[in-house]
Amino acid sequence: MPSTGKPMTKVEIIDALAKSTGFTKKDINLVLDELAKLAYSEAKKNKKFTIPGIAIMKVVHRKAKVGRNPATGEQITIPARNVIKITVAKPCKDAVLGK
Repeated sequence: MPSTGKPMTKVEIIDALAKSTGFTKKDINLVLDELAKLAYSEAKKNKKFTIPGIAIMKVVHRKAKVGRNPATGEQITIPARNVIKITVAKPCKDAVLGK
């Protein structure tokens, strides 16, 4: 697929994977949807999910902090909360950026 400078859409990803694997587009779509569901449930349950060779998704606790309202400059307290942190796996960095 030629590079247009834009990220691939889900349809384009499904099409490319179907062509390279020989699986149907319907099967590829099902696998992508199930992978997403599995990632969400595992990250919620275990606080971590790894897609081998691509990335690690973690749920981390962010402490409360003081910030500023950009419109008024008023100081506000930003409450503590859980956030999702994505870390790129080393094989992905090496493949995309080179060693």
